[in-house]
Amino acid sequence: MDEVMGPNDGIQPDNLYVTKQSREIVQQPQRNPVDLFHSGSVVKICAPMVRYSKLAFRTLVRKYNCDLCYTPMIVAVDFVSSVKARHSEFTTNQGDRPLIVQFAANEAQVLADAACIVSPFADGIDLNCGCPQRWALAEGYGACLINKPELVQEMVRQVRNQVENPMFSLSIKIRIHDDLKRTVDLCQKAEAAGVSWITVHGRNVDERHQPVHYDAIKIIKQSMSIPVVANGDMKSIKDVEAVHQITGTDGKKAKMTFQWIAVAAFLYAEIAILLLLCIPGISPLRWQKIFMIPLWNKIANFWNKAFLAIIILLIVLFLDAVREVRKYSNMHLIEKSTQGRANPYDHFQMKLFRSQRNLYISGFSLFLWLVLRRTISLITQLAREMSAQVALETQVAETSKAARKCLEQNEKLQESLKKKKNCENDGHSDATNKTLEQEIEELRKELKKSTSALSKTTDEITAFKRQHERLEKEYDNLKEEHKKLQERVDEKHKKVQ
Repeated sequence: MDEVMGPNDGIQPDNLYVTKQSREIVQQPQRNPVDLFHSGSVVKICAPMVRYSKLAFRTLVRKYNCDLCYTPMIVAVDFVSSVKARHSEFTTNQGDRPLIVQFAANEAQVLADAACIVSPFADGIDLNCGCPQRWALAEGYGACLINKPELVQEMVRQVRNQVENPMFSLSIKIRIHDDLKRTVDLCQKAEAAGVSWITVHGRNVDERHQPVHYDAIKIIKQSMSIPVVANGDMKSIKDVEAVHQITGTDGKKAKMTFQWIAVAAFLYAEIAILLLLCIPGISPLRWQKIFMIPLWNKIANFWNKAFLAIIILLIVLFLDAVREVRKYSNMHLIEKSTQGRANPYDHFQMKLFRSQRNLYISGFSLFLWLVLRRTISLITQLAREMSAQVALETQVAETSKAARKCLEQNEKLQESLKKKKNCENDGHSDATNKTLEQEIEELRKELKKSTSALSKTTDEITAFKRQHERLEKEYDNLKEEHKKLQERVDEKHKKVQ
């Protein structure tokens, strides 16, 4: 076995008992135990056991992938005042990390002194507020401290003020009250004082082998922002995984369910597409060219089916979210369902918040999906109208050019006719005059047809211009509605965050 070390008493330097190997331990960079709870996997902790959690036992369990070990409970006042107690109660070595030393204390300064003594050799301390043994309760240790939240708060503050190492953790282990509101109040006061995490044994002081109240641990976890560790009746890795799923305690990061992650991603994608479609620099004609890409043509074959499928899916999710909101918004149901349970009101409020969040996500996704469909339809229709208008303008230009040519020819023929009339050549035949008159008559008919066609084309252009102006107004109104909708989405998103 590796050489062990014993801590000094923090008062007399001559009493320091540190081997050469222990000096190397002190010089090693320390790791913050709180980082274990942010690793993304369940943290496997070996709970402190009287007479068992010594160095040899901790060395054994670490070989089986135990993440964090505790020492047995040590009475802080004896540990501070007696060198013999320190040497017999606390031993460690180089591989015994991360290590938490658990103390039983009822005075803030005594606990702070004990923490200062072990701070060079351990990663943190734990204040035992859950031991139900009679001798501990008689001395003011263990579970009796859960009824003294102000004292616990003061002990946490005193340790934080006197231990210089900022990475040194300070945790507490508690049992629950019959009135869970008192337990939540204790945990919140400890959190405000600077505790690193809280271990909750899911039984009250009088319970020994009764079932663990995992629902109480879950409610406590939902009311805290620091890590919460579940304790009680876990004898295998399967038990650990099952309790983690029931209570939601730390070790794995809480995440939205996959369906709501997908719907939220779909909502952001809709917003991005709508913003892209409303870029002023891209005209509907350009969007039509983009829509005519072969890939889009292949997608268009399934567009209507996909649109209806997504509509149905979003409606189902929306109705499910409405059902959840109605379920958790009914205070009478909450009171009825919480009879016999200790203050699960916060739990229902969290459920209500999540169901409201899901309602907003599904509702806005459904609304934006319809707006997106309508926007694409309007852009396509406007692009077709603009294309038709361009074609008509081209046709009108060609017709006008032909009419001008006819007018020029008519003028030339009239001049030629006048010259012929003024000509003194009486030998001009009647047949030639008739031919000229027929040609003039035909030119007049052609001129009349061209003028009629020009007038008709002008009327069509006017009608298309009016229709174009109406479409532009409708497109502008749609853009304004989208802008207002975007502002509402941003406001709701900020409220949800």
